[in-house]
Amino acid sequence: MNPTPAQSIRAKHALNLVSSLQKRFVQGLEQASKDLDLAQSFTAVEWLRDEGAHGGGIRFETTDGAMIGRGSVNVSQVHYDDTPDKKLGSATAISTIIHPNNPTSPSVHIHISWTEMKDGSGYWRMMADLNPSNDNLDDKQQFLDALQAAAPHQFEEAAKQGDTYFYIPVLGRHRGIAHFYLEEYNTGNFEADYNLAKSVGETAIDTYISILQNSLENAKPATKEEHAKQLAYHTLYFFQVLTLDRGTTTGLLVHNQNDVGIMGSLPAYVDRNLLQSWVAKMPTPQDKLLQSFIDVLPQTSPALVDEAVKQKLAQVVRHHYQQHPEAITMQASGHTIPPTIKNHQ
Repeated sequence: MNPTPAQSIRAKHALNLVSSLQKRFVQGLEQASKDLDLAQSFTAVEWLRDEGAHGGGIRFETTDGAMIGRGSVNVSQVHYDDTPDKKLGSATAISTIIHPNNPTSPSVHIHISWTEMKDGSGYWRMMADLNPSNDNLDDKQQFLDALQAAAPHQFEEAAKQGDTYFYIPVLGRHRGIAHFYLEEYNTGNFEADYNLAKSVGETAIDTYISILQNSLENAKPATKEEHAKQLAYHTLYFFQVLTLDRGTTTGLLVHNQNDVGIMGSLPAYVDRNLLQSWVAKMPTPQDKLLQSFIDVLPQTSPALVDEAVKQKLAQVVRHHYQQHPEAITMQASGHTIPPTIKNHQ
């Protein structure tokens, strides 16, 4: 059974865009792995929203390969064309995260989406951020320079919003070292905004593949210290995604038909002891949320985050915000907060 696409012309254009970005990224990563003699492929996994009646999506995922430890390139389109009481017309997105095995190769997160309301209004969300466990300032500058060239008029604002969104208050640091984030972006010119989203998406993808290839071509055997930093950083990434990332949380609260896909950004292994040390830093009731995450992790060091664990983590998120709906205001935000959950109600 195939998902039914949205009827809106703009939503169709958006789906064509994110699908082309998905193909570009998957093929680029697979080719890079061949060029480096680290051949690794992605597997397609489809999911359906309400058996396809309200859309769905397809993600390309890879695990435990020679080049990538965890990777997910997810495209989805959810719509409510046959549900007149919904405010939301459709939401179309690509959301991708790559966690390489090599500690000196950075992770990357890229998200491009178009949200369209029933009244015809809509907006883009564009995100790209570089996430190394062992910082490389040359990689940072290459990534930022490329995005500035792709969005010269929007770059300053996007960098500011990104630095705000990816800041972790209780730890006093950011998740990554290079951030680009535009929320609710709409100039009134759909074609121009579409071209900007295309430029940002293609640039982020191509630049990251270049950075990844270069880091692996010049890689030396990783030290114990570099591996330790990677585990600590992956733990930080896990922490930020599950306690602060608004997109992850709202996605899980809206429906339960793509939990593994929504959790595709999580790394393979985390440090339970490090997470435990942060519980006391958390404000109430988020201290309970973090403890609940720790409780469902395997009691090993490091702790494996597999699909079964992801399902348990998703259930923890839903239960927590059902018990503490006010806590959603403690999620990260840029300069605006989109009413994502209300849009789906």
